[in-house]
Amino acid sequence: MAARIDLSHKVHVLTKKEELDSVRLPGKVAVVLDILFATTTMVTALAHGATDIIPVLDEAAARAQGKRHAEGSFVLAGELYAETLPGFAHPAPLSLLEHGVAGKTVVYSTTNGTVALTQCTGASSVYCGALLNAGAIVERVLERHPRETVLIVCSGSGNNFNFEDFYGAGCFVERLAERLGPAADLSDAAKAARLVYRNARTPPALLDCRVGRMMVAKGLAREVEFACRVDAFPVVPALEEGRVRLTP
Repeated sequence: MAARIDLSHKVHVLTKKEELDSVRLPGKVAVVLDILFATTTMVTALAHGATDIIPVLDEAAARAQGKRHAEGSFVLAGELYAETLPGFAHPAPLSLLEHGVAGKTVVYSTTNGTVALTQCTGASSVYCGALLNAGAIVERVLERHPRETVLIVCSGSGNNFNFEDFYGAGCFVERLAERLGPAADLSDAAKAARLVYRNARTPPALLDCRVGRMMVAKGLAREVEFACRVDAFPVVPALEEGRVRLTP
């Protein structure tokens, strides 16, 4: 009798980066989300001509990294607890574009998203995802990783669940399930994220979540609305050797 071929494609959602401690990453594909705003900003910067992005853990690491680059060739951008770091460019997507990123390396430090990316380096592939590029990431994963488990990693916020990341994860799960059909093997967390995505409406839902309200209070409603644009940029950024770059 011929061996049975398992055609299922496992899809799981981690609701915050701290859950990575309980997951074996080798052999899995990680898609990291920080919708407001780290991964949204990275996708946007790369789609507008940034050469690459170096995600770092904190301000000190960012400044040390900056010293390795020629003056004028890079931009320091980042925040800590939603406050822009002193002397750094604002880390939200439209604000960073206004600062100017074309042809430059962005050294980027955030409280959650860049940390989540660096914690995923043990995975076989690590992609930088946002609502802005959901479709492109899903197509790449299905094309190049037909048998690997997909971990959609919500960055969360200081060990807390974030609605916007879970909503974004649901968008990815919905796209994967549509393409895979019966081969989609969704975890309970993935099914829950898909339900949230199907039943919430943006931008109102993201403007009304905890982080969204915080951003609105800081005058960043336009940035939140921008982050809600699904499939705005058909780009696939991946983390390789410590840098996030667009992949062909």
